[in-house]
Amino acid sequence: MDAVISGLATGFGVALDPFNLFLVLAGCFLGTLIGALPGLGPINGVAILLPIAYGLGFGPESALILLAGIYYGAEYGGRISSILLNVPGDASAVMTTLDGNPMARGGDAGRALSLSAIASFVGGTFAVILLSLFAPLLASFAVTFSPADYVALMVFAFASLASLVGRSTVKTLLGAVIGLMLATIGIDANTGVPRFTFGIPDILAGIDFLIVVVGLFGMAELLTLVEQQVSGKLKSLPVDKSFVKMADLVKCKWTIVRSSIIGFFIGILPGTGASVASAVAYGTEKRINDDEKTFGTGDVRGLAAPEAANNAAAGGAMVPMLTLGIPGSGTTAILLGALLMFNIQPGPMMFTQRPEVAWGLIASMYIGNVALLVINLPLVGLFARMLTIPQHYLTPLIAILAFIGIYTIVGNPFDLLLITGLGVFGWFLRKLDFSLAPVILGFVLGSLFENNLRRALSISGGDWSILVQDYKSVTLYVLAVLVVIAPIWLARRARRMEGDATSRG
Repeated sequence: MDAVISGLATGFGVALDPFNLFLVLAGCFLGTLIGALPGLGPINGVAILLPIAYGLGFGPESALILLAGIYYGAEYGGRISSILLNVPGDASAVMTTLDGNPMARGGDAGRALSLSAIASFVGGTFAVILLSLFAPLLASFAVTFSPADYVALMVFAFASLASLVGRSTVKTLLGAVIGLMLATIGIDANTGVPRFTFGIPDILAGIDFLIVVVGLFGMAELLTLVEQQVSGKLKSLPVDKSFVKMADLVKCKWTIVRSSIIGFFIGILPGTGASVASAVAYGTEKRINDDEKTFGTGDVRGLAAPEAANNAAAGGAMVPMLTLGIPGSGTTAILLGALLMFNIQPGPMMFTQRPEVAWGLIASMYIGNVALLVINLPLVGLFARMLTIPQHYLTPLIAILAFIGIYTIVGNPFDLLLITGLGVFGWFLRKLDFSLAPVILGFVLGSLFENNLRRALSISGGDWSILVQDYKSVTLYVLAVLVVIAPIWLARRARRMEGDATSRG
């Protein structure tokens, strides 16, 4: 404990330097703006600004503090477009659309944005505290996860989808299967065989996540708005001066605590990321609290759960990067590259050899969480006013953001046709009452599942028993079975008890 206190004292000495403090604030503000643009997300924000941070001659601690501020800011910024436009900023914001956007459509955009900021603050702060106290110990556990254990984790995540969203379990699982199919498009990395490319060279490398999320969410939302406008059913969205209520925070307090814990521990597992954390946290809360079937219609707990989890996962992903030199997510992989650019080797020795870098980064994360709250809460009303833009202006605005954003990042005209086609497909699924969240999650988790399954089978020489040889894998499989069976058993038990009560009456 003395070492932790001493390290934090060193870190705050670095982070509270006026220049570094300015970089924290600037990073959080820029990250929020970048995250608010649909499809960009934290990984692209950090990647875009990394050359600037390096080229301006910042010291390693200053550069890392700036990039970490952008990381945290973009994690929150992605929620703005998710809540207001129903267009996720990144994969981890998909779950935020489920209850955040219904709240905005019901006139509670300010309430949703402010609750999102507070849940994100608590989740992020919780993660940084655990990072400070237990980083080396947690990293040593996370590194014991084998490919077979990751397969079990993915199975658990897919099982969680069964009762995650939507009114129909069958449609939810079909949506996940569609996502898995989209994830398999492209050249098989192991055999070199093209899969589902139909002779189209532009998709030999697969379909980028940005294309899928902007197409299925952004363009599908645009087509829905156009349909409503043509049919005369388009209504202006109500906007008031709503703000998070004390009753909301009381109602969400244990949701935020549980989701922060889930997010942090999933975040420390290399390669999983905030998308898995937010999905598992949302599914957990839906099973615990959704007795009145209000999740997916604007329940504050359904918004708080993924928000706390994804920010806690962002902090958790720092654990393996700083202590083992293993990136916990795509964004931390870029931060790892930034350290290597400055000839700093992440690992246990970094805390003793370069304490100003390691502890300065951790201290800046404490400050960054507070900065995000201070920056974004006063702007909630301004963000919410975006919904007062007439819908016939909002429609082309969404289209411009989608097309310019995709072309700027990917640079391939074919991808503009692809997002249009996926938009039509997403609009068609919405007409059939499919939730699009399982499709996106199936796409995100599909490649993780396939890659780790192949690694596990390569290690065992094709012996499938490797998937159940470790206690961690078996535990996750048991939890996956319980996740599917428990709701069915509880529902039948409730009906039986209701029937007994009726017969006695």
